[in-house]
Amino acid sequence: MMILSGKPVFGGIARGKLFYFQPDENEVTKRLVKDTRLELEKYNAAKEHVIEELDKLYHTAIDKVGENEAAIFIIHKMILDDNAFRTSIHERILDDHFSADYAVAQTARDLAQKMFGVGSDYIRERAADIKDVCDRLIRHIQNKNEKLIELNEKVILCADELMPSETMQLDLSNVLAIITRYGSSNSHTAILARTMNIPAIIGIGADKLSMLRGMEAIVDGYNGALYIEPDENALRRLSQLEEAEAKKREMLKRFKGRKNITLDGTEIEVFANIAGLNDLKYALENDAGGIGLFRSEFLYLGRTQMPDEDEQFYNYRQVLERMGGRKVIIRTMDAGADKNIKSFGLAKEENPALGVRSIRLCLLRPDMFKTQLRALLRASVYGDLAIMLPLITAAEEIHRAKKLIEEAKDQLRAKGQAFREDIKVGIMVETPAAVLMSDDFAQEVDFFSIGTNDLEQYIMALDRQNLTLESYYEDPTHEPLLRAMRFTCDNAHKHGIPVGICGELGADLDLTEEFLKMGIDEISVTPSQVLPLRQRIRSLRIDNRKQLFDPAALKA
Repeated sequence: MMILSGKPVFGGIARGKLFYFQPDENEVTKRLVKDTRLELEKYNAAKEHVIEELDKLYHTAIDKVGENEAAIFIIHKMILDDNAFRTSIHERILDDHFSADYAVAQTARDLAQKMFGVGSDYIRERAADIKDVCDRLIRHIQNKNEKLIELNEKVILCADELMPSETMQLDLSNVLAIITRYGSSNSHTAILARTMNIPAIIGIGADKLSMLRGMEAIVDGYNGALYIEPDENALRRLSQLEEAEAKKREMLKRFKGRKNITLDGTEIEVFANIAGLNDLKYALENDAGGIGLFRSEFLYLGRTQMPDEDEQFYNYRQVLERMGGRKVIIRTMDAGADKNIKSFGLAKEENPALGVRSIRLCLLRPDMFKTQLRALLRASVYGDLAIMLPLITAAEEIHRAKKLIEEAKDQLRAKGQAFREDIKVGIMVETPAAVLMSDDFAQEVDFFSIGTNDLEQYIMALDRQNLTLESYYEDPTHEPLLRAMRFTCDNAHKHGIPVGICGELGADLDLTEEFLKMGIDEISVTPSQVLPLRQRIRSLRIDNRKQLFDPAALKA
């Protein structure tokens, strides 16, 4: 028996054969050319092909791991458009007369060396993103096909390192566990494993990992150990560990059907965030009390034409019917130039996070917005629907959106189509402007939902896609954000409306007590976090919090 150790990134026990994936290495030789314009055309054509591939990968990633993690492929496109990256390749072709593939390879090497010189492990790991993009460019320049990981049976997947594009194209139904020689908890492999509940170990450190292919092994994802050809003692010990962990999971299931109520009687709603119909089954399996955030923009992604009213209506109706009367909060289209939705026809922006997006785009295109609003209104008769408006910064935006909702109602009345008159309308509190104006906004809407991801970005003036700034997000106190949240809660409750959280921070169990004390009424998390959050809530005592809302009233 051989035991290899690494860093665990997702717990679990997996038994099976080791499958080692060896990607094709691009062979690039130094070659000088006379026709530099032809080489530049080769590069530009390859770049267009890569952009198309990255768009497809982005949409695939949204389904597999969600919008936040799928953003890595937006970052890859940003690498392609980076001025220093582009200039380096152009100069090597036009000035040095290098072939297009060699110019890309040299640029990749130089950038990777610079990144490895940075003190941060996280930044050094981003060299993998440069390599992934450049490998794609070189492959297209050389007219080669992409090598995918083809699995014909269930295996423990091993590799020196997995690129983001490789992980997104995996047939996960045949992956028992993932083992990599390199990487860290921030790597794309680790993110995929945590999101998809796959046992995984990174940084295994074995020089001859490829020599282990075909061997029987057990992965201990809890302790970061890989047992090669395990003996009877190891089998027995790991079986006991697996049994103990299974009991913990079963204990979590015991929280299904129970109230989210603290030891001293404070009740909180626990909802689920979903990005499409595929996520619904996970929300129901984990007994979510409702849907706190349904990202409706998934209907617009990866297509050249807008979804019509009937298609949108069908999708919204599906969610409402399958949730069986539980509240469903649907966020109106929240996208802009960064999502590269071709049917929008948006011009490229230098800073799309601050540009024409979300409610701004909807108000600029009222016909498009009213199509979505009519679909939402028609679906409202099939369940408990609430409409949420994103990126609100001014009362005028709320007024104009409400006016369009009334116009959509009038259009439906004229056609004799049914809808509920009492649909609640709320806003995402995700900008400093919304926080500062929360006293006024609370008098205009029926509920608030705090989007912690964007709110922290805007409060801290941090670009979430700038990997160099990652350490700023690792502050465990989040004090500027928490102060903004307390201020928002106080103003909301002063005017009698509830406040929820629908950002990633809602799943941080270390902050649950703080959220309850500040007066949060509802927390919406990824489906897999619903039961752990319920367990955490039921373990707390919030003596100094007053029950501000009757949860039954929130559902009404």
